[in-house]
Amino acid sequence: MRSTLLAALVVVLIAGLSAASANAAEPENTLIIELETGAVEIALRPDLAPQHVERIKQLARDGAYDNVAFHRVIDGFMAQTGDVQFGDMEDGFNPQRAGTGSSELPNLPAEFSDASFERGTVGMARAQDPNSANSQFFIMFAPAPHLDGGYTVVGQVESGMEHVDQLKKGDPATNGAVDQPDRMLRVTVAADE
Repeated sequence: MRSTLLAALVVVLIAGLSAASANAAEPENTLIIELETGAVEIALRPDLAPQHVERIKQLARDGAYDNVAFHRVIDGFMAQTGDVQFGDMEDGFNPQRAGTGSSELPNLPAEFSDASFERGTVGMARAQDPNSANSQFFIMFAPAPHLDGGYTVVGQVESGMEHVDQLKKGDPATNGAVDQPDRMLRVTVAADE
């Protein structure tokens, strides 16, 4: 009986390891965000949002996300970044302007899916128009089912969520706008490392 139990345990462990490695993104679809406190690795999901994932990788490879601020951080909800137009200003960071910009590339059509917004989910920010996502994205601190099916899911944090948790939080009275925000120091695609 003991050997049967041990054999069953080994099978469960192997199945668990296989499932974990199946969920791990290959280097071409792994985004690495270097924060002051450490690296955050995100498994991008081209199976859910191919155009949005390509956009994020293109902007990362162009260096557009380097030194860009987490301009809107709401404790218990999410941290938003990716405003490449206003979020990278070294001096005179203006939280009232951050969050209104985008890249020089055209907006993307929505790629909504049935993926849930859970802790660590990465989604694309947009205006009221569902087809207005461009460069900004957010990382969830906690589940937010009210976002499901209304925002494009582009990935999931695989490691480094503790660093996201340490981001400076914004003022709830100003919808999470952050004065002197933390920044993405460098953003790369793992395949390019």
